[in-house]
Amino acid sequence: MAETTRRTLLAGMAALPMAACSEIADTGPAGDLFDAAEGLHRTMHRALAQRQALAREYSPEDRSPDIRGNGSISVDTPAYREQLSKGFPDWRLTVSGLVDNPLSLSLDDLRALPQRTQITRHDCVEGWSAIAEWTGPQLSALLDKAGLREEAKFIVFRCADTLYGRAYYESVDMVDAYHPQTIIAHQLNGKPLPEKNGAPLRMRIERQLGYKHAKYLTAIEAVTSFDDIYGGKGGFWEDVGDYQWYAGI
Repeated sequence: MAETTRRTLLAGMAALPMAACSEIADTGPAGDLFDAAEGLHRTMHRALAQRQALAREYSPEDRSPDIRGNGSISVDTPAYREQLSKGFPDWRLTVSGLVDNPLSLSLDDLRALPQRTQITRHDCVEGWSAIAEWTGPQLSALLDKAGLREEAKFIVFRCADTLYGRAYYESVDMVDAYHPQTIIAHQLNGKPLPEKNGAPLRMRIERQLGYKHAKYLTAIEAVTSFDDIYGGKGGFWEDVGDYQWYAGI
């Protein structure tokens, strides 16, 4: 699925109709239009390449002494408090929606997958940053394991926490879903995620601002649109109207 998805992304973002007759395209208004199309074609390729580029990774000595909690710093439900006190033995992460093989994974299942460790900078929309080491499996590995369907366009992340009485959620498109630095982190600086940072699981979407990095992760869902999901804009803060859906940095 990974190679098929890559081809689909390239086709969807960069493909443009070409002139049927090069003789017509060589001169006059048609030529101008052809040149403009070629320029747009190159621009779209550059935009895609920029989004596929890796975020900067740092050395261990660059790590910040503390990674502050932001937004939700806990989940105040009996089920979460019980799981937290026991080390999350029964926590499950589901992968559903437009997939051929829905998954329900324990923390041990996630730890058994190939892991990626990366030291990156977390940039908050509120203006602060911190550098930390994150470890977890790549999201792409789970999507491939689940058999992502061709019609899937977005990946939605559902969370255990709530703000203002509403469940937190976020989403990305397939470019970010299959980015090699997009991981489901279960460790921060070599230790299990602290409660304030989203224990036991959180997303790391390294090319986007912090509010896209959903915490207290419970479910991943592949969808074609956001129309039937809460406010229909692809994320908690987006539905509220405070922030944009794409938060690239």
